[in-house]
Amino acid sequence: MRLLKIFLFVFSFFILPAMAELKIDISGAQSEPTPIALPEFYAVDATLDKTSATITKIVRQDLESSGLFRVINENAYLQRLTGIKDTPNFRDWQAINAQALIQGQLEKTATGELKLSFRIWDVYTEQQMFAKMANSRNERKLAHTVADMIYERLTGEKGYFDTKIVFVTETGSLKNRKRRLTVMDQDGANVHYLTSDKDMVMTPRFSPNAQKVTYMSYASGEPQVYLMDLESEKTELVGKFQGMSFAPRFSMDGGKLIMSLAKRGNSDIYTYDLTTGEQKQLTNHPAIDTSPSYSPDGKQIVFNSDRSGNQQLYVMEADGSNVRRISFGEGTYATPVWSPRGDYIAFTKIKDGTFYIGLMREDGTGERLIAEGFLVEGPTWAPNGRVLAFFRQEKMGKTGWFGKGVTLHSIDVTGHNECELKTPKEASDPTWSPLLH
Repeated sequence: MRLLKIFLFVFSFFILPAMAELKIDISGAQSEPTPIALPEFYAVDATLDKTSATITKIVRQDLESSGLFRVINENAYLQRLTGIKDTPNFRDWQAINAQALIQGQLEKTATGELKLSFRIWDVYTEQQMFAKMANSRNERKLAHTVADMIYERLTGEKGYFDTKIVFVTETGSLKNRKRRLTVMDQDGANVHYLTSDKDMVMTPRFSPNAQKVTYMSYASGEPQVYLMDLESEKTELVGKFQGMSFAPRFSMDGGKLIMSLAKRGNSDIYTYDLTTGEQKQLTNHPAIDTSPSYSPDGKQIVFNSDRSGNQQLYVMEADGSNVRRISFGEGTYATPVWSPRGDYIAFTKIKDGTFYIGLMREDGTGERLIAEGFLVEGPTWAPNGRVLAFFRQEKMGKTGWFGKGVTLHSIDVTGHNECELKTPKEASDPTWSPLLH
């Protein structure tokens, strides 16, 4: 009887309750990225070997760039998977401490599309978490789409890898600075110049369907708002306003632009209907009101104004009513932009000569500063509301910048995982597109 009790006591340690399915903690509490295994996707046809290697590399880079994952070096893998139907030997993957295993297979469809079938395994529960396939004629788009699917399944949040960033490329000396509109994939690939460097451009903003960009240009000699169709790259002047127009941004349905118009030394906020050409003035104050941004539901607008004596953030209803101040910290606030999820407003703050990128809720509570520097400015949200991009500028000397000059960066809303976004030349004023799939 005593031996039986001892046996039952010991055996009870191995009869564990069902383990919870793997889910990556994205609350900011984790200090280390989650280790995952992602073997090169198996190519059904040898002619796809190079394509498979490229797609695997892009998926790995996407996941690691989020700061939430660490892809274990393939040299450590103990099992070689040769197809989507292979059953993992979970002890081999547990031995290298992989929390999740992504197993995939690449082939071509009868219509010539690339098709990637993949499975996600929870290594420790030895259970399949997810099985999916994605198709595309473009290998980079296919890779980003798959990375988005994996990210969403493991974190519970939408991905942001199949996106583009429009920004301003900066070249030339300090006295003869040239700026041109540029677009690239979020990982720095497929860089394409949209304008020449003859006309100074600033503050580009994507439309909600990612088909157009609005921006400010000095092409006419003074600041004016323009609209560009990204497919045709045709541009048009927005409206015929008396005075300067600047700081444009699309409404949530893409049907209007909201912007600042300066007349007789005073700047107010207006909307412009892209179909009818109707203009509507939303603010009427002797102060400078600028940098408007809609809430995700389109019902409110955040902007900055110096009506209190220095630049602060204000929120009003979409018709311009019920204006209330939401920032009350020390320093000045500018360039507010509402998160796609509606939970935060990002902004630039200047205090004691230092610039910051910060976040606060729509009522001004919960202010947090997540990046700082000699000059950090121009926050823009990834479409999942989890990551921000902005630009950094180094200190200037008599002959030029100290360091790299002007560079783009991304950062998690927790303030962790700041990364430089690689661009061919100096870059500023980023705007992040919606998801493209």
